[in-house]
Amino acid sequence: MADNSNFKVPHKRRKSQKTDYQQRLKLLKADSPRVVVRTSNKHVKAHISEYEREGDQNQDFTSTEELEDLEWEHNTGNLPSAYLAGYLLGMKTDADKAVLDIGLRESKMGGRVYAAVKGMNDAGLNVPAGEKAYPQESRVRGEHIEEMRDIEITEDFEKVKENIEGEY
Repeated sequence: MADNSNFKVPHKRRKSQKTDYQQRLKLLKADSPRVVVRTSNKHVKAHISEYEREGDQNQDFTSTEELEDLEWEHNTGNLPSAYLAGYLLGMKTDADKAVLDIGLRESKMGGRVYAAVKGMNDAGLNVPAGEKAYPQESRVRGEHIEEMRDIEITEDFEKVKENIEGEY
């Protein structure tokens, strides 16, 4: 029988697949607020988070659910709504720059996370990401959805974007 064990028990949040502590440490060393973007099948949620010793402080929050108040009548889990949620967060916040935190999710080029980041950058919040990561402008505006379905999404996209600009 062995005198000691080489097995190290992982932290609770890592074991339950909620936190990558090495990635989190790198993000905290950036000394900028973090933009946390989370996606589900129905919504995209994003918030600005700053590290505090007692626990992270979330400053500004937005969700695609808020777009319904700004006259968005389409699905809140698609690419155009992710862009608009990012644009809304970028208009709401007082921060100048932030770093992207996607958590344990896989980085998918041209996906909803990067559509939200593009919206934040277009609104004036500097979130570094490569141009290759952003979805094409036609996909951001929802033209690919118009081709599949017989709905007018690009007009509504522009209307909601103007409503966001008018409110903030």
